[in-house]
Amino acid sequence: MASSRFDAIGVPWRLDVSGAHGGEHDGEHGVEADGELSDDDLAAVHARIERFDRDWSRFRTDSLVSRIARGAGSWTLPEDAVPMLDLYRELHDLTDGRLSPLAGASLEQLGYDATYRLEPRGAPRAAPRWGDALSLRETAAGLVLDCPAPVLLDVGAAGKGYLVDLVGDLLQARGAIETVVDASGDLRCWGERSIRVALENPANPAKAVGVVEVRGAALCGSASNRRAWGDGLHHIVDATTGRPVGGVIAAWAIAETALLADGLATALFLTEPARLAERFPFQWVRLFDDGRLEGSPDLSGELFA
Repeated sequence: MASSRFDAIGVPWRLDVSGAHGGEHDGEHGVEADGELSDDDLAAVHARIERFDRDWSRFRTDSLVSRIARGAGSWTLPEDAVPMLDLYRELHDLTDGRLSPLAGASLEQLGYDATYRLEPRGAPRAAPRWGDALSLRETAAGLVLDCPAPVLLDVGAAGKGYLVDLVGDLLQARGAIETVVDASGDLRCWGERSIRVALENPANPAKAVGVVEVRGAALCGSASNRRAWGDGLHHIVDATTGRPVGGVIAAWAIAETALLADGLATALFLTEPARLAERFPFQWVRLFDDGRLEGSPDLSGELFA
């Protein structure tokens, strides 16, 4: 199994891949039999990441998200929008609106904007309600987003996990057999390989609060210290208040896809695991600001006291 490392969308990535043995995917047009990624493979990976970023980043003035934020209207969304926005709608409802892709303006108000100003503009601002700010409809041209007023979307709660899925699926289509895609802690495994992953203690990154085993699934985590600035300011906000959440300081989820695991890891800051488990099969861990650590009974791993 060969590894490739690079930086993209502001975080380090690692691809561990073993390739097909024989067949049309070998050589310069796909993952090679010895697992090495060809220049063509890596170019395809970077192109897929760039396309996703160009659509969904609120930090780029040329992105679709930025265009939506500049004016009301109807917008035909890319094909990859459907699974992501479907999940967002479900998590929005399961958290009583506390998790929402409409929290972009709330984050900007706190200072987490495209220029990384990191200075609040004033009192926190609640996100608009889903039904008031947007609606989705299927057309012959694809999924269309209707916005009666400009709205700033933020897909940070699940977008990076979804991009992990998209990159891994691309490599599978190009002949990979065993694949691990790791985007700075959001990872997914394809194939029979099992890996053990330490869960980083956000209060002391040199230590772990537990270890889990991942096989044919995804592990994603979220922590309030990853993008934090000022006193009590971080990127995980309650969309109904516009304020950063307290209590939980780190959460992890193991699920079938990285899209789902990433979204659930964020939702664990905003609602109880039991409510999420009524809808989705997953394993979870939560760490609280008082040091309390809890995990699902079926967790594939162990937690450290």
